[in-house]
Amino acid sequence: MINRLVIIGATGDLNARYLLPALAALRAAGHLGDRFELTCADRADWTGGQFQRWAAAQLDRHCPSEPADARKAIAHAARYRRADAADTADIVSLVAGDGPVAVYLALPPAIFPSAVTALHGAELPPGSRLVLEKPFGEDLDSAVELNRLLSGVVPEQAVFRVDHFLAMTTVQNVLGSRLANRVLEPIWNSAHISEVEIVWNETLALEGRAGYYDGVGALKDMVQNHLLQVLCLVAMEPPLSLSERDLRDRKVDVLRSVRPLTDDDVVRRTRRARYLAGRIKNRDVPAYTEEEGVDPRRRTETFAEVELELESWRWSGTTFRLGTGKALGHDRKEVAVRFRPVPHLPFGLDEEAAPNVLRFGLEPESMTLALTGIGTGAHTLAPLTLAARPAPSDLPAYGRLLLDVLHGNAALSIRGDEAEEAWQVLAAVMSAWSRDLVPLAEYPAGSDGPAAVRSS
Repeated sequence: MINRLVIIGATGDLNARYLLPALAALRAAGHLGDRFELTCADRADWTGGQFQRWAAAQLDRHCPSEPADARKAIAHAARYRRADAADTADIVSLVAGDGPVAVYLALPPAIFPSAVTALHGAELPPGSRLVLEKPFGEDLDSAVELNRLLSGVVPEQAVFRVDHFLAMTTVQNVLGSRLANRVLEPIWNSAHISEVEIVWNETLALEGRAGYYDGVGALKDMVQNHLLQVLCLVAMEPPLSLSERDLRDRKVDVLRSVRPLTDDDVVRRTRRARYLAGRIKNRDVPAYTEEEGVDPRRRTETFAEVELELESWRWSGTTFRLGTGKALGHDRKEVAVRFRPVPHLPFGLDEEAAPNVLRFGLEPESMTLALTGIGTGAHTLAPLTLAARPAPSDLPAYGRLLLDVLHGNAALSIRGDEAEEAWQVLAAVMSAWSRDLVPLAEYPAGSDGPAAVRSS
């Protein structure tokens, strides 16, 4: 296990909301001892005391349920260094020390190439690992170039392209439920499943993230970044094991099987929009273009939906709909698996049965199965719902990812070729949208989204 972690970009939102709380959870669970070294670096001209006070405040704010002694230990362990991520000399001083080090680039994707170039010159100690937060690159070409740069810093096995969605309990339950249950696996195919929806709709608006979001948009931020990963777990063939190679090989197979989209396909099968001013619950929300830091000329979308088909024996004929939206009227974060109707209803039942739907709630975590039974009358049908709530995870998603990094378990990280295939899937969409082949629709904040979009 590596006992040294360097976080570059340490005064940002990612460290405040996720990494520091994850480290506190690892400390509370006994995974991190007193020998663990935490170096936090950024360009801000702070003293070590300033950073520790800031870290303590963020821990109190974002993970108050973790034991106070664990939060205090992480804040106290943090050593702050002012450094430029693109300066090789600064990087050399950050990674200096005994033994291997894990370097976490908690930076905007646009800075990755210069930071990785600086790391190349720093010559990390043998056995070191490098962690990059997705999105990995900005398009296929930049992902290929970034992979080339990374190959000169550490071996591919030591590169962790992390996506916290893969460590979420319910996302893993998608894989566990279909592979470990005889009831599901025999019918987990297009003969029985008509459609799979992978949705991340939220009431949150921009929330001060214009510096990142306006240059990325919903398609790259969520669909390419997270929802394609969930698609892989839903659609992959059963791996021989959950080892690093077997799991990641099967995920790449899914991405390679996505039917390429033509311009006509993009027009028919994708939608994009951005929110106007509106009201969400008890708060007024300005139009996206009026948010501080937004450049309206970028025409950034806050809603994206893409329909995909897989050219494979298992899934030919099933539609996969991936969608996400901000500033909507209600949260909907789930995987919804819709089964085909039964071929025949017994004589005397004069109505159609609603389709069976298996829902994996991503946030909050839940699982429900919508069935159909006999109603109060002998010739009527009525809905029947089975519900379960998974046991809470012993660690938050980022805690699991960081523990994997420190132990060198790369099964839940994205391999280089997988990152490139994910960009390839959406290349046609990005090209068509850049040429305005799909209109940029609008929807009021607090609504159900663009009028052409189905609610559920």
